[in-house]
Amino acid sequence: MTDLAAAEESVAQLCTVWRAMVLDRDADADVRDLPGVAVRWADCRFAFWNAITLTEAGADRELLEKRLSQAADIMRAKNRPGFLWLFEDLLADDARAALDEVAQRAGLVHAFPGTGMAGDLLPIPEPHHPDLTFERVSTEDQLTAYADLNSRAYGFDLADGRDGLAGSALWKKEVYAYLALRDGVPVACAATVEAEGRLFVVLVATDPDHQRRGYGEAVTRKALYEGARATGLTRATLHATVAGTPVYPRIGFEPNSPMHFYGLKG
Repeated sequence: MTDLAAAEESVAQLCTVWRAMVLDRDADADVRDLPGVAVRWADCRFAFWNAITLTEAGADRELLEKRLSQAADIMRAKNRPGFLWLFEDLLADDARAALDEVAQRAGLVHAFPGTGMAGDLLPIPEPHHPDLTFERVSTEDQLTAYADLNSRAYGFDLADGRDGLAGSALWKKEVYAYLALRDGVPVACAATVEAEGRLFVVLVATDPDHQRRGYGEAVTRKALYEGARATGLTRATLHATVAGTPVYPRIGFEPNSPMHFYGLKG
């Protein structure tokens, strides 16, 4: 798969999965596919559910300036902060070279980097870890634990994560969401969800006090194993943060497009 094709796959996966996640949070959420811009904005406290991404391939500098200005205007009109997700391999060379300058002029500030990843890696063996047991999320208490792990891992208030997941029937029934427990206490979590013939890995997190022990990798393998067993799918995709970038290739994922997450300047 070419770099461009991989980036197009990655952005399509984001648009598909985030449509479901955002509408699950709020049936009246802002879910629009505009020319070159996809809006997936729940306007909730959980910032990851407030997302915009650029969707055109080969955007040059002039078009990038137009799209980033438009995205920033949409973000300013919202009540809650969120992120612009930008896939670098969609951009033409001149737009890529000018990205930082153009983003600053649009009133955007770089929040953190990421990497798109994908692989024809399924099925995988059933995972085991000597410290852990695994539970599928099916109750509200388990869903709250899942939300809290994400909040702690990403530095959010606990109320933010809970606002993103509390009460979700989708997460308890259609998402293959798993907790990793050590001595009965949730220490990591990961989920997969079917999207356009692929399994998409979403909201992987490890408690900061239990990192660097293989827990995140183990529970990600569990979510992939169970998702593949239920669906028969063989290809998986994800968007990795810096913490996850070295982990996922060990499972079989291959990095593709660099990603950039932008917020509004304060």
